[in-house]
Amino acid sequence: MIPHDWIEAAGERLRGRVIHTPVTFDEALGCYLKWENQQQTGSFKLRGALNKVLTLQPWEREQGLVAASAGNHGQGVAVAARLMGLKAIVFAAEHAVPAKLEAMRALGAEVRLVPGGYEQAEKTGIQFAAEQGMTWISPYNDGQVIAGQATVGVELLQDIPAEDLEAVVVPVGGGGLIAGIGLALQQIPGGHRPRLIGVQSEASPYFHALLKDGSQDGVVETDSLADGLAGRVEDNAITIPMVRSLVDDILLVREVEIEQAVAAAWQRYGAVIEGSAAVVLAAALAGKFSQRPAALVISGGNIQPQLHEQLVQRWSRGEGTSG
Repeated sequence: MIPHDWIEAAGERLRGRVIHTPVTFDEALGCYLKWENQQQTGSFKLRGALNKVLTLQPWEREQGLVAASAGNHGQGVAVAARLMGLKAIVFAAEHAVPAKLEAMRALGAEVRLVPGGYEQAEKTGIQFAAEQGMTWISPYNDGQVIAGQATVGVELLQDIPAEDLEAVVVPVGGGGLIAGIGLALQQIPGGHRPRLIGVQSEASPYFHALLKDGSQDGVVETDSLADGLAGRVEDNAITIPMVRSLVDDILLVREVEIEQAVAAAWQRYGAVIEGSAAVVLAAALAGKFSQRPAALVISGGNIQPQLHEQLVQRWSRGEGTSG
């Protein structure tokens, strides 16, 4: 496990560099919402990427940074690289969200597109970093990245009394965010720990399979609106044993439920959220967990604007079906 002093150090390191994002309460839903879509770069991913880069040795920084990303982690790496005056190369799937690709480029990263999905981009990035002698910045398989993400949980517990929470519900891709939040929850005094629940799309249920079946082999992935949660988890990732020990359950939501949640966030809160963040709201709206009050971590808001408009219009008109 990652030492708690790493999380405390990450909090100090990131203070003034990231936003302490707000928490609101939806009384009808019985849920608090932690708005990481209001973070710089529009996603929690900045926390882990920046914390990692700030902990690198000078020689590691000078080698330049390499990452793979659906877009949000890459933006975090790009911000960190610009802050430190470093070169950053980000590998991304050729069908990644255009707005996310442009955001990475605008922040100064060199973006290289890879045929296939996130899994192929990650493999290509790892191999490139090794061959070129550059520093690989994983979005989840790294202790300092996880320590940075854990600051989301630390803030949550600063803003909501632990005794008021029955569950914390978190999107799951590679497991870095939920592992970090799990470590933060371990520090609650007095023995009351909310249930820690992860949510994925049925279209990319890799961690669900790891938790339920013990293996992600045989998982068939299809396209998902929750693009930031897609892709196989790196073999032997440190998040795998952490999630198994810290997380109580991982739920699955359907693509139509994610669409409805994106629209609902706009209609209920005036909030723009991406599919990867919407999975937790989808699970709450669909009643997939009973614990209340619960805290939903709304992890990001980087959705293609035209797609967001389409989803809001579709579900405000009652098109489609939830059946």
